[in-house]
Amino acid sequence: MTRVAECREHKLQSRRSTPGLSEPSPMIAHLSGTLLSKQATSVILDVGGVGYEVTIPVSTFYDLEDPGSRVQLRIYTHVKEDALQLYGFKTARERELFMRLISVSGIGPKLGITLLSGMSADEMIASIRTNNLARLTLIPGVGRKTAERLVMELREKVASLSSAELEEELGERIMTGAPLPTQDSLRSDVLSALLNLGYQRSSAEKAVSAALDEGGDISMELILRRSLRKLAKA
Repeated sequence: MTRVAECREHKLQSRRSTPGLSEPSPMIAHLSGTLLSKQATSVILDVGGVGYEVTIPVSTFYDLEDPGSRVQLRIYTHVKEDALQLYGFKTARERELFMRLISVSGIGPKLGITLLSGMSADEMIASIRTNNLARLTLIPGVGRKTAERLVMELREKVASLSSAELEEELGERIMTGAPLPTQDSLRSDVLSALLNLGYQRSSAEKAVSAALDEGGDISMELILRRSLRKLAKA
């Protein structure tokens, strides 16, 4: 055995004998458990007695059951030097779109979640495929250059997603068994969600007020959806 070969073999043996170096750390790709709590952009999921905090887009929030229910989430695990972050999605299609979004230069997981919160998956795909830069740049954090990169790099890559299992938009959910929120608490919760998504406070406050003024039965899902639509038209 040559000296070079001996050195290589020694390095391999060292890695095998060192805990944590022989194999890459496993990535979480799916979680199934009890929903402990949900916010517009995050949930806590109890899986076998362990509570996992998962960042979600607003589209997933709309589609989640009430706390206490059993839910399943598709997971993307983002590993940083000092943290491990989980991003969850209700459907495999939504997760796949997220993966393609963050493959674009300059778009990380946080902006990917904001993109999926700013419009539905179908609208996102349509905007990319039709070069609708004006619509894309309405989303906080997305400037013209970022929108152009999205179109240039993903126009063909999202084509397959546009024809697969188009999701029907959720209707208004009737809440039962829980007290209805007051307008003040609802306003505060929706405003907090919009600020977390990157919208300016003044614009967010106007949108929430306009959404509440429409009247009817109120829930966070409904007022948040109305507010996002008004911000998209601003």
